[in-house]
Amino acid sequence: MSERTSSRWGLALISPWLLGFLIFTAGPMLASLYLSFCKYDLHTLSFVGAKNYDVLLHEPRFWKSLSNTAIYVLFAVPLGLTGSLLIAVLLNQKVKAIPIFRTLFYLPSLVPAVASSLVWAWVFHPDAGILNFALSKLGIQGPKWLQDPKTALTSLIIMSLWGIGGGRMLIFLAGLQGISDELYEAAQLDGAKGWTCFRHITLPMLSPTIFFNLILGIIGSFQVFTSAYIMTGGGPNDSTLMYVLYLYNNAFREFKLGKASAMAWILFIILLGFTIVQFKNASKWVYYEGGDKE
Repeated sequence: MSERTSSRWGLALISPWLLGFLIFTAGPMLASLYLSFCKYDLHTLSFVGAKNYDVLLHEPRFWKSLSNTAIYVLFAVPLGLTGSLLIAVLLNQKVKAIPIFRTLFYLPSLVPAVASSLVWAWVFHPDAGILNFALSKLGIQGPKWLQDPKTALTSLIIMSLWGIGGGRMLIFLAGLQGISDELYEAAQLDGAKGWTCFRHITLPMLSPTIFFNLILGIIGSFQVFTSAYIMTGGGPNDSTLMYVLYLYNNAFREFKLGKASAMAWILFIILLGFTIVQFKNASKWVYYEGGDKE
């Protein structure tokens, strides 16, 4: 088969994916970029230049939603990464019935996000919730959680830990199983134990996996939506008004699709900026088995 024929076959085989990408990804992205410079409410479309961006940058609720989301990311990402890593380390032990334990820890991540949000809304209920009931048994008066602006966002951060046994845990587990046992055996011959092995072998060898989960965690946390939408609707007093929830409200409740498109592109720029910074800083702490930095 000639090289030209092979190229044609290759293009033919990937054409369904290319067509789907152009129609369902690249096309809508370009359309939203154009709409971000327009006033569009499903009935009228008029070009307004950068007005949508200017309105957003001078809008208090925009900055409120962005700050709420930033706080959520600041706490949910490191807590989630730490929790997933610790569970993966525990599930990497060579003990009996370990596949069963791995399955049990992964099962909660299979629960639909809406169902999880409804369950946690009950858990955080100030009167009938199991959390305050448990605190009352300890002689502690529990807060109102989702009904109090001071604790509502904290409640969503706590709920985010529900997913530490999901995909991130599996990725960490795969990374742990990819670390050669010879490294631990050599360290133990030199007298290294426990924390020393974890600090000087596990973490450096797992740093590419940590980096991967960190990037995905930041991107996912900036797009948090379901829990805030189902459990609080952004309240009370906008204390849980997350960025994507505010974008959704502009697009599908107020039908300000041009403004919502502008918000989507601002979020894209923010995530792109965070990703670039992380990749540039990766060379300082991401290591591979050969000893080279990323």
